[in-house]
Amino acid sequence: MQPLISIQDVQKRFNLEAGFFSPMGRYVYAVNGLSLNIGDNESYGLVGESGCGKTTTARLLVKMYNYDGGTILYRGEELGTFKKKQLRQYRQKVKYVFQDPARSLNPRMDIFNVLISGRRWGIRGEDDKQLKEKAAAILEEVGLSANDLERRPADFSGGQRQRISIARGLLMEPELLICDEVVSALDVSIQAQILNLLMELRRSRKLSFLFIAHDLTVASWFCDTIGVMYRGFLVEEAPAADLFRNAAHPYTKLLFSAHNNQSVNTATAAKGEAHSVLEEINACAFADRCPQAEERCFREKPELKQTIPGRRLRCFKETKDD
Repeated sequence: MQPLISIQDVQKRFNLEAGFFSPMGRYVYAVNGLSLNIGDNESYGLVGESGCGKTTTARLLVKMYNYDGGTILYRGEELGTFKKKQLRQYRQKVKYVFQDPARSLNPRMDIFNVLISGRRWGIRGEDDKQLKEKAAAILEEVGLSANDLERRPADFSGGQRQRISIARGLLMEPELLICDEVVSALDVSIQAQILNLLMELRRSRKLSFLFIAHDLTVASWFCDTIGVMYRGFLVEEAPAADLFRNAAHPYTKLLFSAHNNQSVNTATAAKGEAHSVLEEINACAFADRCPQAEERCFREKPELKQTIPGRRLRCFKETKDD
């Protein structure tokens, strides 16, 4: 079955701008040959430490950035070839929910205008009465009240603002919702409420999700499949339940140990400094920190290989690649 979104060997680097006299030809290597698929009504979790390329990947998906290499396919069509009209239609179907709702909601607008501004621009032929009815229904769907339409973002708590951000995306009737660390800034009790809301929306609307998080346990609860990123590379991908029980990559094990405040043993402990994102890596990106690293890891780049159906891994030792 054709996936909703297919990312194939996508690469993105940014020019390093450090002043007029900075050396030319230096780059930040943000995403390095990323490949993954998101199916209909599937929740795909992308996890890793800050700076690993998760948010860059999300922004490539909505064309906030142009990718330097590889392809992104939407229902089999190459995103890079979309003209203005096609891109506008695509952005109606793929909506982005930002981490910080306080910064993504215009404080000068009332909630009605916050919600309908995108729909008014993207879908023609609806008058204010129709838009108000749709906006009120969406607010109630996310757990707020139609009476909130005349209020402003500053009148709401952080969790309520995140509900408004989600409602704004839903108003365009999307197929994919990109949730970029949407619960990381919230209290634990509020996190649970937002996650339950997203789960209910997935059931009722048959939505797909790209769920970006640094917390593996939250992603394991919410997602069907998880991809673990390190230094712009996808190092492991597995069904969420399997990954939670049996992580294979040394970096994934380290993430679980760190979250659970476990005393990290020698099999999972990081031993060195991470590679700089200013370097193009032609070996294992995790080798300098990996306690299992061998000589080969420092001179060759491991491929992302399928180990068993549904699981992929980028590691010489674990895939027994001779």
